[in-house]
Amino acid sequence: QVQLVESGGGLVQAGGSLRLSCAASGRTFSNYAMGWFRQAPGKEREFVARINWGGSTRYSDSVKGRFTISRENAKKTVYLQMNSLKPEDTAVYTCAADPTSSYYYEYWGQGTQVTVSS
Repeated sequence: QVQLVESGGGLVQAGGSLRLSCAASGRTFSNYAMGWFRQAPGKEREFVARINWGGSTRYSDSVKGRFTISRENAKKTVYLQMNSLKPEDTAVYTCAADPTSSYYYEYWGQGTQVTVSS
């Protein structure tokens, strides 16, 4: 069983930055692919970013160039650095673990709220 706990959300003005963290349990965290997703009010959950066990990353077009996903295996933590935030980035951000690198995210955190004011 893997538990994921997000932190770092909050209220920020447009143009500002936040760094989200996702702390994981589990002995084989370094083997997992990890992803960040978000869900805005009244909208479906959408993919934000992914990092695999080797450090390769992928981003949605809407955040590419502004957000950076990274991981620190010794701390079993994945980060999402969010710069140049826009009001449309307002959402609940959730991290997820893909233990088999199959793009099936088996474990999910509870989420952290990010609100960007204009």
